[in-house]
Amino acid sequence: MKPPDEMGVSVQIRMADQTNSIHANQAEDNHQDLYQKEAIEKIRELVKSAQSCFFCTQGADRLDARPMNVRQVDDAGNLWFLSAAESHKNREIMVDPTTTLFFQGSAHSDFLHLTGRATITTDREKIRELWQPMIKTWFTEGVDDPRITAIKFSPDHGYYWDTKHAEMVAGIKIMIGAVLGKTMDDSIEGELRV
Repeated sequence: MKPPDEMGVSVQIRMADQTNSIHANQAEDNHQDLYQKEAIEKIRELVKSAQSCFFCTQGADRLDARPMNVRQVDDAGNLWFLSAAESHKNREIMVDPTTTLFFQGSAHSDFLHLTGRATITTDREKIRELWQPMIKTWFTEGVDDPRITAIKFSPDHGYYWDTKHAEMVAGIKIMIGAVLGKTMDDSIEGELRV
């Protein structure tokens, strides 16, 4: 039996080979890495489509995930959330700020994976900026509820999978490709570096 690291590498290589064989049959270029301003705009676009994500932190002996609503993507590409001070995620962030986010905006596109670091703040001005009246469901004392914290997630790396034109165009290209026996998908993917 191979050591775990070798098994992980071989699985990763096999997956990359399968992806490459699909891309080799693709007539269109469907890979585009994005940096700085373009990366931030793509993050903003995909977050707007999905609105919520799986927010993953490192628990005591496992990865913990929970759905979270993104309140804002700022000009520097940071994602902002509201959270209860006593929540598990806040406690986990204080021990290990490494955080991973997973987004899915629709059934067939608008996918986003981000890794980075989360920090917690009780800055009342920032909390007011992120506040909406519906949030009172969780913070019953309103915007001044002392349990509210803001979480700033600063991405360091990401990867996206999207369509170039729209889901309808992508669907039509897939149907035509199936009839013709050609790889004709409208997908675009790539790394994101903020």
